[in-house]
Amino acid sequence: MRLHTFNHARPDLAPYGFTCELWKAAPMRRPDRHNEIELNLLRRGTLTYLLGGDRVTIRQGSLGVFWAAIPHQIIASELDPQYYVITLPLAWFLQCQLPGRLVDPLLLGRFLADRDTRRLELDLELCQRWQRDLQDPHREPPRATLLELHARLIRLADALPEASAGRRPPRSPLGEGGATKAERMAGYLARHYQEPISIEEVARQVQLHPNYAMSLFKKTFRTTLNDYVTQYRIAQAQRLLATTDEKIVQVALDSGFRTLSRFYEAFTRACRCSPSRYRRDHRIAP
Repeated sequence: MRLHTFNHARPDLAPYGFTCELWKAAPMRRPDRHNEIELNLLRRGTLTYLLGGDRVTIRQGSLGVFWAAIPHQIIASELDPQYYVITLPLAWFLQCQLPGRLVDPLLLGRFLADRDTRRLELDLELCQRWQRDLQDPHREPPRATLLELHARLIRLADALPEASAGRRPPRSPLGEGGATKAERMAGYLARHYQEPISIEEVARQVQLHPNYAMSLFKKTFRTTLNDYVTQYRIAQAQRLLATTDEKIVQVALDSGFRTLSRFYEAFTRACRCSPSRYRRDHRIAP
């Protein structure tokens, strides 16, 4: 069960976002996406995600972070992983005025990590405290908890190289077989979602018949190629709405949608609000 608390930074927002829970890893049946910033602290074992078309692995003692609006899916794990999952409302995260070397790559779909395992005991102690503080869905997070979360994000930013915004996350070697071809298709979609994409072109990338490519992708990820690329386009639109003053029609085009009506339909269904409402609730304060 996920726990929810009120957004302390923006009282007008719905009560969602600040959570901290200890999970046991299991492969995800289909890609997930939600609006929060997600941190994973590996208490033991390893986790491998498919995120942004890349495999990224989090190991014991590492603190990983990504923007969960980017479609992500656990595809492998080792040593019976246990990990804390911390979620932070995007509006709160953006208003923290954190260093660009943390914020910019996250909003571009990068996975970032503090791999200094010497902090593990302290991080575990913090997570246990946050789990207690955030267990009541009707109580706002204590101010001390928000300050601790903010401070930990600053330390994570300090652990990143200045050039992190332009770097891809470490990639695990891809094996052989049908799942690998599906991952390659997912990677192609992640890189080209802003362009017109045809099933035939995606299938050519992995040398498969289009019908078989669609079937293999759905069998692997439990979603269609079209739905998968739409999720990426919506995430791009969310980023542009929160970080730029672009007109909504331009946001739609820059995100890969060909028509404004299709954009409004897909965005409202996924985010449960209009693009203009989303911008009001998540725009970075000047």
